[in-house]
Amino acid sequence: MSTLTVWKFRTAEGAESVEEALKSLQKEGLIKILDAAVVSWPADRAKPRTKQLLNLVGAGALSGTFWGMLFGLIFLMPLLGAAIGAAAGALGGKLADVGIDDDFIAEVKEKVTPGTSALFLLTMNEVPERISAQLPGDGAELLHSNLDTEREAKLRDIFGDETV
Repeated sequence: MSTLTVWKFRTAEGAESVEEALKSLQKEGLIKILDAAVVSWPADRAKPRTKQLLNLVGAGALSGTFWGMLFGLIFLMPLLGAAIGAAAGALGGKLADVGIDDDFIAEVKEKVTPGTSALFLLTMNEVPERISAQLPGDGAELLHSNLDTEREAKLRDIFGDETV
């Protein structure tokens, strides 16, 4: 079973500092990372910076399109306007089919704000406590949405990716 987890950090740099800890957990066989992305939102910026952590994942990674659309729905929707809103609404419906619904998007939007950061992880058979215990800094708040195998396959189908 795959799990999409979102870890919110109290600083804009917090999420970017976890890459080494994740590599270590993966090397020890404690987690299997299918994909990962970071959102950093400095307090003085109008919108966050995002990046996919490609060096943590292999061929099973989702496309950058997935992360771009998800982050667009979460952080940029009010800025996009009505024309794009209809297309995003259709995509949002497809994401709801895979466990990423309006409540998930609203919670992330409410909690990841200027001056904070977040780590988005798609993992296989992950135990959140294993990750939490290894995260550097002053800790992170866990928000998560579970994806079962069927939902993961739908998600990959939506974005044109192969299954793992």
